[in-house]
Amino acid sequence: MAMLTALAVPAAAEKISLKELSRYLNSLTTAEAEFTQINSDGSISTGKLYIQRPGRARFEYNPPDKNLVLAGGGQVAIFDAKSNQPPEQYPLARTPLSIILAGNVDLGRAKMVVGHKVDGNTTRVRAQDPENPEYGSIEMVFTAGPTELRQWVIRDDSGAETTVILGEMKKGAKLAASLFDITVATRQRK
Repeated sequence: MAMLTALAVPAAAEKISLKELSRYLNSLTTAEAEFTQINSDGSISTGKLYIQRPGRARFEYNPPDKNLVLAGGGQVAIFDAKSNQPPEQYPLARTPLSIILAGNVDLGRAKMVVGHKVDGNTTRVRAQDPENPEYGSIEMVFTAGPTELRQWVIRDDSGAETTVILGEMKKGAKLAASLFDITVATRQRK
């Protein structure tokens, strides 16, 4: 009887290696996915995410939220739909998102990964810029068979957390460069 019970309990997933996770992220050239975002204040937003590695991402939020977040040209721009001001901009390198968008992701780099564990059927990796840990961290959640990024949690320099949960990713599509152009988006939103 004990043998039957043992077979009924699913085995814990094996931890996906940092080498495999780096390979997966480096193979991700373009991706599109619906996303759900849980903000640090507990509010929830939804929208569509576009990624073109290296260095570009676009978060288009669904109505009634008309905000837009772009990463392109080494900058992150946050367009607040309620403001008449130009977008807030930050160097991409000063944000934990730069780890996913890097030209060459190497999670095995010294002091980059500060957490790597199995949690049920997922592998969780918390990474930070090893030269600038004060920029915050990103905890990425992956499933195996095949390896797939499912969500991430960004902890900024103030300790606030933003969680992004990804829907099914469509990979490899050609994306227009204008999707990630901060100047074009600024003109379109005036």
